[in-house]
Amino acid sequence: MSLAVLKSRALNGMHAPQVTVEVHLANGLPAFTIVGLPETEVKESKDRVRAALQNARFEFPAKRITVNLAPADLPKESGRFDLPIALGILAASGQIPAEMLAHYEFAGELSLSGELRPIRGALAMTFAICQSSHETKQESGRKAAFILPSANADEAALVTEAAIYPADSLLQVCAHFAAIDNDSKLSRHRPSQNRKQANYPDFSEVKGQLQAKRALEVAAAGSHSVLMVGPPGTGKSMLAARFASILPTMTDQEALESAAVQSLTSGFSIEKWKVRPFRSPHHTASAVALVGGGC
Repeated sequence: MSLAVLKSRALNGMHAPQVTVEVHLANGLPAFTIVGLPETEVKESKDRVRAALQNARFEFPAKRITVNLAPADLPKESGRFDLPIALGILAASGQIPAEMLAHYEFAGELSLSGELRPIRGALAMTFAICQSSHETKQESGRKAAFILPSANADEAALVTEAAIYPADSLLQVCAHFAAIDNDSKLSRHRPSQNRKQANYPDFSEVKGQLQAKRALEVAAAGSHSVLMVGPPGTGKSMLAARFASILPTMTDQEALESAAVQSLTSGFSIEKWKVRPFRSPHHTASAVALVGGGC
């Protein structure tokens, strides 16, 4: 088989659209071409993938290799496509079986030794996989399966509907598909249930500010927005920092949406799960600086 097709995910703002990774091997002078609007990081994956395959003791085919990342009009960035590209080359050259690849989605950056390095936006990608599964109404009872680096497993497993299979290296992923017994297969990741409760500054510590506190209580009870205006030092940031302590606990859907946004900027950690985000940028911060979220 000279053609292999795998699934992965890109990042486009808050969304993670699906990307089809097509790998074709053809006769001719050896060449390695990646098409589909790849950024520089994606173009550089050619060297990472080549070295990773060779150091993992696989044969790098001396053929004309064409990798297409579809859709072609969607920009592709970062090294998350290293793993699906490497697996596509192995499947197209017949070094691993290709039958089961269609049941998974893949993401991961490869080191030159073949180890898998963490990626950005793992939670957003997993969230999008589950949404896509519901929309397309895949096989009844079948959960979305995602293979990614072990360092991203806890983050991705917060989406309980997804089946997360973490791996430490390219060899482990290949052994999963070539395994004869279950001992060589990847195990589904089970997230830890021992998470700390959110700890916010206490709203009851505020003395005075009766009108402002009353307005925040009404806003919290009715899910209203609040705009506080006043000179510096009147307590706006202090009240805002304590506002979350009187809000109800985040639902799973709210927590997933919040965590997915933080995951896009690599600002998410498991300790922030179901913790309402609070940002306090300086009043002189520019619009560009505000994108980063303040302090």
